[in-house]
Amino acid sequence: MIQESALLQALQAVIDPNTGSDFVSTKQLKNLSIAADGDVGFEVELGYPGASQFEALRAALEAAARTVSGVSRVVIDIRSRITAHAVQRGVQLLPGVKNIIAVASGKGGVGKSTTAANLALALAAEGARVGILDADIYGPSQPTMLGAKGRPESLDGKIMEPLRNHGLQIMSIGFLVDDDQAMIWRGPMATQALEQLLRQTRWQDLDYLIVDMPPGTGDIQLTLSQRVPVTGAVIVTTPQDIALIDAKKGLKMFEKVGVPILGVIENMAVHVCTNCGHAEHIFGADGGEKMARQYDIDYLGGLPLAMAIRVHADEGRPTVVAEPDGEHAKQYKALARRIAVKIAAQAKDYSAKFPTISISKNT
Repeated sequence: MIQESALLQALQAVIDPNTGSDFVSTKQLKNLSIAADGDVGFEVELGYPGASQFEALRAALEAAARTVSGVSRVVIDIRSRITAHAVQRGVQLLPGVKNIIAVASGKGGVGKSTTAANLALALAAEGARVGILDADIYGPSQPTMLGAKGRPESLDGKIMEPLRNHGLQIMSIGFLVDDDQAMIWRGPMATQALEQLLRQTRWQDLDYLIVDMPPGTGDIQLTLSQRVPVTGAVIVTTPQDIALIDAKKGLKMFEKVGVPILGVIENMAVHVCTNCGHAEHIFGADGGEKMARQYDIDYLGGLPLAMAIRVHADEGRPTVVAEPDGEHAKQYKALARRIAVKIAAQAKDYSAKFPTISISKNT
């Protein structure tokens, strides 16, 4: 008979490359069964979306199990179970959304919206239910980038249904105004409009809602970071010193309101000539890495300055869907997994487990 302790010891040698931990000690390995004929079965539950990783993990776990004497057949069920995690104190949670990720930059022109769109698509490609909110009231770009057109419908006259494309739930002020209409609104009006887009959209069972934040650190951004229940923020910057100055301001803004910084993404980190293959750091080198070290936050990775990424976004089919098996898509998926793993390691939100307390006055 196969000894359970020997089997667990063998399985504990398999390390999740995304977390650096084994599945036994973290209690992600569940429902272990050992049959008299040597058949072994168990489940592995990941706290992040990782569909592209399942086969490699299954192969590693099966190989480890077969090192135990007497094992004949191994059946492994691997799945992701994404839970809600804690947000800032005193902020009203958003129905239908487990986790909100703010993608921000200190200044415009660093590719934040393109990065946000591809990260959302990468999380969806890895098996998560994902939505994206275009929070740039003055310059909405997600409708174009995600190839989504039309006006949101409302089934009850109060709540809007998000538009859908490429497997995402999408909302933007761009769906409600004409393309050439300028939003000449002061800060309070823009903030109110954005809150309506956020809270009057029927988000449906999302694991992650990506909020493409407007650039800068002004009144709108500060109000959003105080009122939106954000699980964590990602800072996008180029390596250029001018971009880094403003990126640091964005980082400090989130810190002041108690939003965890998930890490820094260095966009346009290097350009590789399509003709000769020469690599050139047009905007400088390693600026994002230096910023991450300075503020003791994670450097999530770098993305290239590539014409294909720009072309795909302009065509409404971002790189992750246009070339899902390409090198750039793999980079976006790796970044998305790192972000999801960071969130999975944070404190969970247990508010849904507490009963609602009501006080009535006896007469």
